Amino acid sequence: MKKELVGLSKADLQQEMLALGEKPFRAKQLWHWIYNKGKTNFADMTTLAKPFREELDTLYTVSHPKIITEQNSVDGTRKWLMEFADGKQVECVYIPEADRGAVCISTQVGCAQGCKFCHTGTQRMMRNLTAGEIVGQFMSARDSYGEWPTPTDETRYLSNIVVMGMGEPLCNFENLKTALLIAMDGDGLAISKRRITVSTSGVANHIPELADLGVKLAVSLHAPNNEIRDKIMPVNRKFPLEVLIEACKEYQRRCERRQFITMEYVLLKDINDQPKHAEELMKLVDGLEVKFNLIPFHSWEGAPFEASSNNAIHRFSKILESNWFAAPVRRSRGEDIMAACGQLKSAKGTDGTVSRTQRPTNESTEK
Repeated sequence: MKKELVGLSKADLQQEMLALGEKPFRAKQLWHWIYNKGKTNFADMTTLAKPFREELDTLYTVSHPKIITEQNSVDGTRKWLMEFADGKQVECVYIPEADRGAVCISTQVGCAQGCKFCHTGTQRMMRNLTAGEIVGQFMSARDSYGEWPTPTDETRYLSNIVVMGMGEPLCNFENLKTALLIAMDGDGLAISKRRITVSTSGVANHIPELADLGVKLAVSLHAPNNEIRDKIMPVNRKFPLEVLIEACKEYQRRCERRQFITMEYVLLKDINDQPKHAEELMKLVDGLEVKFNLIPFHSWEGAPFEASSNNAIHRFSKILESNWFAAPVRRSRGEDIMAACGQLKSAKGTDGTVSRTQRPTNESTEK
């Protein structure tokens, strides 16, 4: 079986070339073709001698996740269903802004966290993604937008990465770390570490290590106390709020520069959206530099919660903002194609059948 090159670290790629009796600069040439030019066919790597290209083709492969479906929202959001070599699938979303935008990537097929308000949590955990499968989602997104070779910051549309897709990133930390180091490498994809955000449900033991990578941190908080969080987020039983908050403080102590943490907070009617909850929340984050991201609940078939009213959401926001916290209400993006926060779920259910909610809509384009 041919070995996949996408996902190998620079050091590992150099070792592969040394094992073939090649000079180290061959690894640099390959890296450039794979991550700057986006080439998947060795025949196209024309700075390499033809006999060497033929040898590479017998031993290795360079592949991106296969785009099964592509859906385009009325607001410009684009969602892909991507498939890997073993047939497993994840969803990946591009969220555009005025002149650039973020690619939301997944780290696991399914999710084991079981957050009660999250559609992804209703799909059982199947496996971790490899480093190549993680970074490959961004590369497939570039394929979709024709954004090869790597453009400059001034011209690229796919400018940011947010690790907020399917799965818990910090439960697949080593593969995530390798993928992000590849993405940040200036000779390839060249995504600045300041443009990468990793979101966690609260797996506290790896949070400080994100500071060592230099990436931004978002925490799916969603509750002001352990009693509520235990009920809606099972991860809290292993990493209760006092442990999570201390890990966040350690992250900020390790950061090279001042770095705010984004606290994600989905508002659920009569569960966590009352003024007393806002007051508790401010006490909880005392000693941290944070900004809140208030998220309206996006319903899905069988969801056990209701969305908070607009009045309740804006009342909550005003309480936080009156105490000098940034607390904007996130504008929903891609809700018409089930691409909004908490709505991602791969098309294949646990029995291999296609989920009704994820079948291509009229906006889909089959690939």
